[in-house]
Amino acid sequence: VQLQASGGGLVQAGGSLRLSCAASGRTFSNYAMGWFRQAPGKEREFVSTITWNGGTYYADSVRGRFAISRDNAKSTVYLQMNSLKPEDTAVYYCASPRRPFRSGHYDHEYDYWGQGTLVTVSS
Repeated sequence: VQLQASGGGLVQAGGSLRLSCAASGRTFSNYAMGWFRQAPGKEREFVSTITWNGGTYYADSVRGRFAISRDNAKSTVYLQMNSLKPEDTAVYYCASPRRPFRSGHYDHEYDYWGQGTLVTVSS
């Protein structure tokens, strides 16, 4: 299983970015996909997840500003990030669990990880 994240970059506060994560190596539609982030000097934290059947969950810090979605035909998950704040600056990772039809909010529940994409929000 391979996950390839992309879409990061430098944006001003209040701006938007869309992250993508392309998956390969198994039947994408059977698996949850999650986004986590790690800011400099901080632990990795949960951002959002989408279940195999489209249920979505968000961290309190991003709810109402970020939107996760998936395109099973393209084996890709997206994270639309709006109203970005400097505190959203981090490396963003996509992840997926080994088992189908499972999801969670903790990084130990995810077995496969993308390489990360850096999001920098300037004030």
